[in-house]
Amino acid sequence: MTEDERLVQVVPSPRQLAFQQTEFYAFVHFTVNTFTGREWGDGTEPEPIFNPEKLDAASWVQAIRSAGMKGLILTCKHHDGFCLWPSRYTDHSVKNSPFRGGKGDVVAEVAKACREGGLRFGVYLSPWDRHEASYGKGKEYDDYFVHQLEELLTGYGPVFSVWFDGACGEGANGKKQVYDWERYYRTIRQLQPDACINVCGPDIRWCGNEAGHTRVSEWSVVPKRTTETERIAGNSQQQDDEQFRQRPIRASDQDLGSREQLHGERELVWYPAEVNTSIRPGWFYHPEEDDKVRSPEELIRIYTQSVGGNATFLLNVPPTPEGLIHENDRACLAKIGDFLRTAFAHNLLAGASLQADSEETGYGIENVREDGYDTYYRPAGSQNHCVITVNFPQETKVSYLVMKENIQKSQRIERFAVRDDTGTTVATGTVVGYKKIVVCPQPVHTKRLKIDIQDARVYPTLSFIGVY
Repeated sequence: MTEDERLVQVVPSPRQLAFQQTEFYAFVHFTVNTFTGREWGDGTEPEPIFNPEKLDAASWVQAIRSAGMKGLILTCKHHDGFCLWPSRYTDHSVKNSPFRGGKGDVVAEVAKACREGGLRFGVYLSPWDRHEASYGKGKEYDDYFVHQLEELLTGYGPVFSVWFDGACGEGANGKKQVYDWERYYRTIRQLQPDACINVCGPDIRWCGNEAGHTRVSEWSVVPKRTTETERIAGNSQQQDDEQFRQRPIRASDQDLGSREQLHGERELVWYPAEVNTSIRPGWFYHPEEDDKVRSPEELIRIYTQSVGGNATFLLNVPPTPEGLIHENDRACLAKIGDFLRTAFAHNLLAGASLQADSEETGYGIENVREDGYDTYYRPAGSQNHCVITVNFPQETKVSYLVMKENIQKSQRIERFAVRDDTGTTVATGTVVGYKKIVVCPQPVHTKRLKIDIQDARVYPTLSFIGVY
């Protein structure tokens, strides 16, 4: 087996494939911090402070769906240790707040709204608990944490994501906890086998910052040691730190999965990237940020670079103390959705003819018209390059080109170029992976597009092409 053949043996699990198809989904940061105005609570907040009198989870779902998002991950417990469900294992929870007369369960309301509104539901549970007295006491705290995982993973229906960050600081007793990650993972696999474990987990990796920055080439096949990066306590976030959240991707981190980078790596894994950022400067709601909601244009740019750059996009939308999504956030989300529904509504390929300079029998170029993995295109034999020509019936304005590999056959394409009917290069790129969105800085007016797959590991595959 050649080195390239070895690389393409690495493919996504069914849960990872389903997760990547979710593409764009919401984080919802909501806890006592929403009422104190802080980003990180310290665990001393009195429970009665939590009282979202107008909480309407269905309206959250409506706002999130309006943006074209397909899932919602709720901060069920942040570092302050306050639980948004009536946990049996702590008094620091909604059961000791005035919310719903002390009978409330935010997790239950949000999970139900997601089911009824057509969103996938996920949970965030902070391993760092600044309230819990057993934090830092080894197995005693791990037992506590696993009990809370069990509550969330057995009481609220299907969960598509369990989101862990690596925050790890001292507890009230001055001790740090050494998290038993492998035990946490076993619990999740047993109770919610279809759930992906994000960031401090084996399924989905953090892109490296919380500012929405992405790599030019985002690879899904990476060294196995990459899965350990965010679990290293020395790398963890230990305080609310803007510099940590906005840290740039280092040049040394720019290439995680090219042939050159993987050369000599013995263990490889499928570990796709997630880009996460907030619609506001903070992760929790602060009224002084009502006029600082990010523009739809900026978030659309992050979308095309993340979802359109072989990653997924997790956008935080924090509710107000009343329990509602602020009107400024709602307006921004609606505009994002309007753009996505309009820009990618009509595939110009429908009225165009397709040619490929090479086709394997049964894997012809016509297969790229349908978005799915049951059929796909590949060139003949082991040829690792090909040229695909899209011929329009008349001069056509092109703003976006979408390409998708059949990632069930791994990530293969290393380099491509796109040219118009004059031979002018419209775009060049490296990875395609799950999805590549080529954005034309200025619309291209052309009767023809040539997509030149210049290099691939073994033979390239394409499951879909869209021109918009």
